[in-house]
Amino acid sequence: MKSFLRLFFSARIAISALRVSLVVGTALNVINQGEHILAGNNIAWFHLLLNYLVPYCVASYSAARNQLTRSEDE
Repeated sequence: MKSFLRLFFSARIAISALRVSLVVGTALNVINQGEHILAGNNIAWFHLLLNYLVPYCVASYSAARNQLTRSEDE
């Protein structure tokens, strides 16, 4: 578990996950709240945060799990 968490929070994986999160999170926010953003209405800030946080966690988890599996196979 320690090696997984070390990988999960490593700089290389964090930077990659951040890039994925920015693209996917922006797309999700446009899809989910685009009308409110364009109209200048109030937006759901918690949902906006989740739209970026969830893809970040998924990308980090996937990359760390993939790296662990590769190292175990060697």
